[in-house]
Amino acid sequence: MIIAVDEVLPFHHEAFSNLGELRPLPGRRIAAADLVDADALVVRTVTRVDKALLHGTSVRFVGGASAGKDHIDEGYLRQNNIHFCYAAGSNAESVSEYVFTALFETAVRKGLDLQNRSLAVIGVGNVGSRVAAKARALGMDVMLCDPPLRDATGDPRYRSFEEVLDADILSFHVPLTLDGPYPTYRMLNRDVLARLSTRQFIINSSRGPVVDGVELKKALQQGRIAGSILDVWEGEPDIDFSLLESVDIGTPHIAGTSLDGKIRATDMIREELSAFFGIESQSLQAAANIENRRLVPDPGSEGAAAVVSVIRKAFDVRSTDKALRDLRFLSRAEAAAGFDRLRNGFPLRPEFRHFTVELAEMHVDLAGVLEALGFQVVMEGK
Repeated sequence: MIIAVDEVLPFHHEAFSNLGELRPLPGRRIAAADLVDADALVVRTVTRVDKALLHGTSVRFVGGASAGKDHIDEGYLRQNNIHFCYAAGSNAESVSEYVFTALFETAVRKGLDLQNRSLAVIGVGNVGSRVAAKARALGMDVMLCDPPLRDATGDPRYRSFEEVLDADILSFHVPLTLDGPYPTYRMLNRDVLARLSTRQFIINSSRGPVVDGVELKKALQQGRIAGSILDVWEGEPDIDFSLLESVDIGTPHIAGTSLDGKIRATDMIREELSAFFGIESQSLQAAANIENRRLVPDPGSEGAAAVVSVIRKAFDVRSTDKALRDLRFLSRAEAAAGFDRLRNGFPLRPEFRHFTVELAEMHVDLAGVLEALGFQVVMEGK
């Protein structure tokens, strides 16, 4: 059996090498000629999987080792009896941690008290539900927006997009859809932005085209909204650096790039592929051994600043933001290649649960906040 796989997919050798012959390929340049005799294809989000890629090949199994599937033509796969699976929810905790890492970093910079802010979670799936849970634990006023979920459940907690537009912070966690009753393509557009105010803040860690980047840039440059955090961009990897210069924090699509999330995603595809082809294989989860680390707040720090000092030791988003901004000095082609290089080479951070924060008596009031974010907490000397 031949398994074609994106060459930068973490742990692909450990997961698939004992199942058949591995054929590592560059994700953005996988072509039909590479797959003529392949039995399985395992990709990330950078590979468009459709008729143009698979027609005339022997591929019978497609695995998407990511939490999204808008790059997959599922209709074509069904029509041609090609089995498809993806890693739904694999990076949900990682993305939710990114959201609050970036939010706390921005709040400290701007002197904001997050506990007194309202948060609209737009899309209450695997990621959105975790963001909402963390926000509630932090004492934020949380609004849930998910019309498809409301239609499916009849639960009035899930409001329409219109009903949550007054929230202080709008955080997007939706799939990219172009049609249907609730399309998400450029759902944050000129008309919506015109209704927002200078106290409101945008976060997008879902898909770049969910936000109209040109209109968001205008709103930011004209000071019509308070600010923005973007991890995803229209046209990746060829992004708009003038938009990047206007946002508070910008990162190269790495919100879900955690060690745990990547192990989880690859393992989910390994399990499904093994079952489909009737081959036994060993779980990556059992082999993973992530060391727990102890952290302490910076001496003399208090409140949100102390929380941020802990978060930075686990995940310092500032360095990634700077590395992305530094690409603006390159040519367009070099910057696009640099975006992919940053994304593919991003260090796999452990999720917060692998860190134990040791608090002195002066920081005892931080315990609830840190636990809400996912850290383990102990008092000094224990």
